[in-house]
Amino acid sequence: MMMVSEAQIMAWLGAFIWPLLRVSAMFVAIPIFSGRFVDNRILIGVSLMVTFFTIPLIPQPPQVDVFSHAGIMIGLQQILIGIMMGFVLQMVFSAIVFAGQGIAYSMGLGFASMVDPTSGVSVPVISQFYLVLATLFFLTVGGHLVLIEMLVDSFRTLPIGLNGIERVDIWGMISWSSRIFSAGLLMALPAITSLLMVNIAFGVVTKAAPQLNIFAVGFPITLVLGALLMWVTVPAVMGSFGNLLAESYGVIGAFLRIGS
Repeated sequence: MMMVSEAQIMAWLGAFIWPLLRVSAMFVAIPIFSGRFVDNRILIGVSLMVTFFTIPLIPQPPQVDVFSHAGIMIGLQQILIGIMMGFVLQMVFSAIVFAGQGIAYSMGLGFASMVDPTSGVSVPVISQFYLVLATLFFLTVGGHLVLIEMLVDSFRTLPIGLNGIERVDIWGMISWSSRIFSAGLLMALPAITSLLMVNIAFGVVTKAAPQLNIFAVGFPITLVLGALLMWVTVPAVMGSFGNLLAESYGVIGAFLRIGS
């Protein structure tokens, strides 16, 4: 009868627990799986499945007791790496929500809001429309598959151990977070500019003919023009979203040391 020592059990446990922490933290943080509409059993099942197929591809983890101080610190490093990967994508999807808010407020639909199932906060319906398009675009181009591939590669470039994410990586990601506002404004700028010109024209008409009820005429025109502008600018918005998504993968690859 083969005897199994306590050290071997801890080594086997660490070889499974530490990759599972990194994988599950990423799935908890990315927009597609972090929504409240995703059942926790599905999330756990996907994390276990990806971990099961990832373990044979990663280097041997350090021989450290999982429940020791060093083992707990290694586990926290894996959680931080996974959360940072998902958080970068959260900022990408927040940019398109910000763009939808700008367009909604410009066309007078800021009051038409609903609860976002991903974040649980109330956002304009226009933002929800763009968020659905961005989600479909993300899944169509295989963005989730690219992220899983980068996750598997990260176990070679950032092996399981006490050394992982550094302070400069965190500050770099915080600096890149300003792209939420600049990219969101760039996506919404054509529609916002056109609607601003229309509102200026309405102001000139009101000044020239004060007896004209501009609110009864202007609001329907603004809504119709806003819907038309959304239809026309969808390819440009999705193109900007694709560029921002590619840029976010560059940021993720930078702090994961992939390609360096």
